[in-house]
Amino acid sequence: MTDSVFANPITPFNLLNVPGIGRLLRWRWGRLTLQIPLLIVALLLIYDGFTGDPRASRNLATITPWVHFRGVAVLALLLAGNLFCMGCPFTIPRTLAKRLSIRGRRFPRILRGKWVAIASLFALFFVYEWLDLWASPALTAWLIIAYFVGSFVLEAVFTESAFCKYVCPLGTFNFTYSTVSPLHVGVNNPTVCQTCVGKECVNGSYSPQPVILIDQIGVNGEADKTHIHSPQGTLGCGTLLFPPTMQTNMDCTLCLDCVRACPHDNVAVFAHAPAAELSRPKVWGSRYDLSFMVICLAFMGLLNAFGMIPPVYDLLNSLAHGLGLTGRGLSDSAIEFVALGLIFIIGGVILPVGLSLGAAWLARSFTNTVKRDTLRTALTTFAPIFVPIGLGFWAAHYGFHFLTGIGAIIPAFQQFMIDHGIVLFGQPDWLNVGVTDMQIVGLVQLVALLAGYSVSLWIGQKIAVRHYKRQGMIGFMVWALLLTAMMLAALWLFDQPMEMRGVTFS
Repeated sequence: MTDSVFANPITPFNLLNVPGIGRLLRWRWGRLTLQIPLLIVALLLIYDGFTGDPRASRNLATITPWVHFRGVAVLALLLAGNLFCMGCPFTIPRTLAKRLSIRGRRFPRILRGKWVAIASLFALFFVYEWLDLWASPALTAWLIIAYFVGSFVLEAVFTESAFCKYVCPLGTFNFTYSTVSPLHVGVNNPTVCQTCVGKECVNGSYSPQPVILIDQIGVNGEADKTHIHSPQGTLGCGTLLFPPTMQTNMDCTLCLDCVRACPHDNVAVFAHAPAAELSRPKVWGSRYDLSFMVICLAFMGLLNAFGMIPPVYDLLNSLAHGLGLTGRGLSDSAIEFVALGLIFIIGGVILPVGLSLGAAWLARSFTNTVKRDTLRTALTTFAPIFVPIGLGFWAAHYGFHFLTGIGAIIPAFQQFMIDHGIVLFGQPDWLNVGVTDMQIVGLVQLVALLAGYSVSLWIGQKIAVRHYKRQGMIGFMVWALLLTAMMLAALWLFDQPMEMRGVTFS
């Protein structure tokens, strides 16, 4: 067994020892206290998306996920980790789905990497811009339904949580940026795990019929320490993580089923320095899929912001005319599909892959490590540096929408209640819904960008010194130049006038 870098916590703080909170998290139904409220919200969004005001700025289905949820999710990832996956309403049917699952069948081996997740992220961001999901309550409602259906079907068919681990774009986003979180799942004593009989943290303690497991046999040859699996037991880790060997928060939904299932009370939630795992050697192994996922996600942070400033429309028109699309009798939607698709392929795939591989090649050349390191090694070693700067991009983008529309949910909810015969606190005020001082908004964005950029440089420098030794500064400068170019692009992007999505002026 390989000990986890999380096995020996940097600090003695264990969230599960906090009075009240720890008891709630250990409780069998603790996760449901988060999931049920979010399930009610999801059902409310679906209902209002289909029946409410079709104007996006006045409908809960568009305001809640596209304005409020994204801003809160980024803040939660920074402060506590993957809280959304912990309370994800889409996995509430998991218990029923697992009872129906075909035992012994895992997700196809060829699909177990992050390539499907990368494709789903790309598809979601593309469809978001192409179909203007932020402006369509009905389409947003259908998207929520698709999440419920996809999650349930994959949970029912496969023994592991394939939807969460390999498919879900929201989960992929959260997995990536939970690596900066100050909290992680670990174990108090790895030795206990080595002698554990049932490995319930992974396998669970659920059994259709009660089963007694023997933990220890006494000197008289009889069992003197046992525990029971039963219908009241807990499902194991859906993403098949074994706490004593966990190297990263990646793939951890923070569901804490491992905590509830462990018969030895050995699993804990420790604190460590934020983003500490990103500078550890080979924390993700030499995997192209994980590396390109975090790199492309950072570039998509820029691309997604580019989709809401005036120059994107000029570029779309230029591409439509340059490719001769306008003279082919195509619909406006089809023309935008082709032109926008080209922008996404170049900006979300070709540029990040090409620039990162180019930087890896240059770093090998300048540090004279061509014979020692493969291109894969040179790239995957530095891939973690794209996490903080990427999170900075998304925080600046989502922070803009959140701040400028922070109060939009209040009049939208008032109107929803009025439409159903209930008047709350008078008539809705649609005009005063957020921060109107753009200097304040701009300052918050700048802080987010500089923080992400600075942490990425710091991590990159640590990795370069460890990996290249005396040639560390030369190797670091190559990656620092790429990060700086991305930062300059971000400063230009966020200095442009942006669409005030989620805000109404009439």
